[in-house]
Amino acid sequence: MTRWTGPTAAEIAAAVRAGRTTPREVVAAHLAGIERLDGRLGAFRTVRTEAALAEADQVASRPDLAELPLAGVPVAVKDNLPVRGESSRVGSAATPDTPAARDHVLVARLRAAGAVVVGLTHVPELCVFGTTDGVHGTARNPWDPTRTAGGSSGGSAAAVAAGMVPLAVGNDGMGSLRIPAAHCGLVALKPGHGVVPADIGDGAWFGMAENGPLATTVEDARLLLSVLADTEVRPGRRDAVRTVAASVRSPLAGVPVTEPYAAAVRAAARLLAGAGHRVRRADPPYPPSLGVTALRHWTAGVARDAAGLDPRRLARRTRVHAAVGRRFVDGVRTGAARERLRRRLEPFFAAHDVLLMPALARRGPRAAPWHERGWLRNVLLNTACSPTTPPWNLTGWPAAVVPFGTLPSGAPCAVQLVGRPGSEPVLLDLAECIEATRPWPRTAPAAVTAGT
Repeated sequence: MTRWTGPTAAEIAAAVRAGRTTPREVVAAHLAGIERLDGRLGAFRTVRTEAALAEADQVASRPDLAELPLAGVPVAVKDNLPVRGESSRVGSAATPDTPAARDHVLVARLRAAGAVVVGLTHVPELCVFGTTDGVHGTARNPWDPTRTAGGSSGGSAAAVAAGMVPLAVGNDGMGSLRIPAAHCGLVALKPGHGVVPADIGDGAWFGMAENGPLATTVEDARLLLSVLADTEVRPGRRDAVRTVAASVRSPLAGVPVTEPYAAAVRAAARLLAGAGHRVRRADPPYPPSLGVTALRHWTAGVARDAAGLDPRRLARRTRVHAAVGRRFVDGVRTGAARERLRRRLEPFFAAHDVLLMPALARRGPRAAPWHERGWLRNVLLNTACSPTTPPWNLTGWPAAVVPFGTLPSGAPCAVQLVGRPGSEPVLLDLAECIEATRPWPRTAPAAVTAGT
């Protein structure tokens, strides 16, 4: 059975469509992997063992099995998207343990495509922070279980990086797909606004949060994005030449990018230039006020999500975050600051097809009970690690992360690709160019020994 825990989602679906295996065989193999590995890695809050096997049998009996793009593919869903019959706790003791009456639209699309939801993955409380730990558990990086998997889609990233599932759905309001993907050696894409249905919490953090794929390959990320967007995302012409701006500058003043991440950008720039793209060194004109703008939107979004929850059951860092944000809700709601940022950056992206920049500024922190520590300490920790992700939630433009090289510790390094609205296929094409020239192992070695 374990032979089906190594292939990609595209390979699994092709094998199921061709009758070389069955959805039950594939799902059972992945459930066995979850049982073996997850006790140490903490990816899943809920594993749907019996329900997943029953649903695998339903997929096998479908008359359109030979046409399903995700035929029999096990997927994990982040624990802030409703799955029928399961509760969505969103990492908190303050949320109700009430089963959802219906699937989120994206879960429905996954099922329609033949995928099987095997479980819901851990998140930090209300998906606020870039480390996944809380009352329901801690998600650890399969490359180094002493380190965080990142957040807030940390459980989803840990599940994919460890080979417990080939695909996972997460979402990204200030980097919550790209941060854990960079930590865990995965491909992730935050789509531009409106490409994939959001419907996350109360207003999806004023429209900044987007749902998207986590995968081990660009091909799988493109496949899952096609299902989530309900439209085929095709590769572009291989001879298309793009104008790429390479920048190692941190968007936030006073928050430096460490050398390993800067070096990855420089090396990726040389790689893309060698592939025929026009690459030049250029820094976007980030405004000095960007950090304040990001903090206001980040906290205001959480204030909306925390409204109506019992504050006594929220962690202290979440309570403070929401309290800070309440004073900014009215100002953020207008969208004026985001529009000013877009107008400031649009000329730069008119001159360049893509921005190549660091995915993170530094290595992820240790897996620890950060939810028990103070608000300011958490904010400073998150800002120091991931100053490069929030601008693209504020603009609403697409951004992708692809693994590239290693840190001195041996953990994954990564670069980020950012484009103007509608450039998701272009970002995936360039990510595929990077992947083809500098392939990354699909499964973390630490995961292989986690259950032995």
